[in-house]
Amino acid sequence: MSKIGKKKILIPKEVNLSINGGSIDVKGPFGSKKINLNTNLFEVKISKNNELSIKPKRKNDDIKKMWGMNRSLLNNTVIGVNKGFVKTLEMTGVGYKAAIKDNSLNLQLGYSHGTDFDIPKDVKISVEKQTIINISGLDKQLVGTVASKIKSFRPSEPYKGKGIKEKGEHILRKEGKKK
Repeated sequence: MSKIGKKKILIPKEVNLSINGGSIDVKGPFGSKKINLNTNLFEVKISKNNELSIKPKRKNDDIKKMWGMNRSLLNNTVIGVNKGFVKTLEMTGVGYKAAIKDNSLNLQLGYSHGTDFDIPKDVKISVEKQTIINISGLDKQLVGTVASKIKSFRPSEPYKGKGIKEKGEHILRKEGKKK
């Protein structure tokens, strides 16, 4: 049995859910999103006390694996349209700066040239100070993908700690060369 799949999803008052065949439309204050679900494998029910449950129609190992994943996708969508997801990136290094120009994020990362990153349409990026970048959106996967792409331009190095990291992320530091 799937431990995650058994849990029910509490639907807030601000969120509206509608089940149309194999798709579920979720609307909330931050936007709307549509999720496709295989109705041959899973049965989705909304109870009277605003709880969403997902159950498999038949059980085997493959369906048990997908049960928890589909429940997590539905839960993340409900949270995303209600509150949204936010990731904060911190830049550490001399001369490291971030600025937004038109629809792109311009990064100065110690190279001889600036790095431009085109902002996807479903994600909002804001720059606090010049070294803190906030990434927000209603899709958890897209927010995480954008954050990892920006981090890949200058990963944190272990000797001086220079680079881009997530807020609260701990970088294991190494000791330098001894004489």
